Amino acid sequence: MVRTVWDSTLGKKTVMAVSGLIMLLYLIVHMIGNLKIFFGAGEFDHYAHWLRTVGEPFMHYEWTLWLVRVVLVAAVVAHAVSAYQLSRRDIRARPNKYVHKKPRASYATRTMRWGGVILGLFIVWHILDLTTGTVHPGFRPGHPYQDVVDTFSTWYGNVIYIVAMLALGLHVRHGFWSAAQTLGAGSRSRDRALKTVADILALLLTAGFIAVPVGVMTGVVS
Repeated sequence: MVRTVWDSTLGKKTVMAVSGLIMLLYLIVHMIGNLKIFFGAGEFDHYAHWLRTVGEPFMHYEWTLWLVRVVLVAAVVAHAVSAYQLSRRDIRARPNKYVHKKPRASYATRTMRWGGVILGLFIVWHILDLTTGTVHPGFRPGHPYQDVVDTFSTWYGNVIYIVAMLALGLHVRHGFWSAAQTLGAGSRSRDRALKTVADILALLLTAGFIAVPVGVMTGVVS
């Protein structure tokens, strides 16, 4: 039954929708946590430490954090694989270009695939920069506030992050509405409300994430 569902187009779209909503929930929580940087180094570093002790003493040190990471990796992989296979299926279904051009789609729709690639590459960079410190000269484990300030004190750190967050906003705007349609939440009466929610979520996430590098660049965070 699982294989039958997975092999169907609707099954792949459902996997994309559910995995996308899981990642969206994480992004909202992650953005709120990031904004703690505006309350100072002590508050932000304490928050980073708390993430590793969530669930103690029932959960061992970092177990909850690793559980979240495993769920996120599974969601990202499921989302990416579903998107790729649906894309290939779509290409095979219409190998020749349409004689008549389709109506002009929104910018978010037309850049959905490239946006996904940009975000995938950014995730790798972000982990190597602020989690492992592999591409971060002077990385100091246990001092996340200073590491964030160091990253956004470089022009390339700001460019990479801001471009990725703009791509994220477009991705969320289109993806949320598409997920609602796939999961049966859409209708004539609710489509406008769903699109409004998608716009608000995309705007808040983009602004919330970009606020951190802007805060460092303007000296509000230093």
